[in-house]
Amino acid sequence: MDKYSFYANNTNEVILMNSNIEFLDYIYQNAEMGKSTISELIDIVRDEPYRKNLESQLKEYTEIFDISNNKIKDTQESSKGIGTLTKITSYIMINIKTLTNKTPSHISEMLIQGSTMGIIDITKRLKQYKDATQDIKDIANRLLKFEQQNVEEMKKFL
Repeated sequence: MDKYSFYANNTNEVILMNSNIEFLDYIYQNAEMGKSTISELIDIVRDEPYRKNLESQLKEYTEIFDISNNKIKDTQESSKGIGTLTKITSYIMINIKTLTNKTPSHISEMLIQGSTMGIIDITKRLKQYKDATQDIKDIANRLLKFEQQNVEEMKKFL
């Protein structure tokens, strides 16, 4: 092997590694947003069975968040969480949208819309990062399946 083919292989490995980290960051940020949103809603919800459902969602978002964060740390990189402005905007929007209607039906509609956007986005990312390592694609698929389950679960409360 000459030095140019060695360089090309290293460049491809660096690009693949960067793609893996980008994909993990996306998963991390998605799970962080889910955790943040659900935590905010748990404080608003008064219906106990519905609250239990949200707590179950929070648990899964937290697990996905932790898994992706640990994977990022394994690469000696640091996680790029969602920005402060995004968090504040999300907090304000949740409070505005639930100001006059805190019913499980209304909140479920909001969550279905958010999960549907998440399903579309993670599906696109899975295609965009098709060369990601299998373990990262497995985490992404876990997130995708979870978002799909959330939509079906929230439909019960409409």
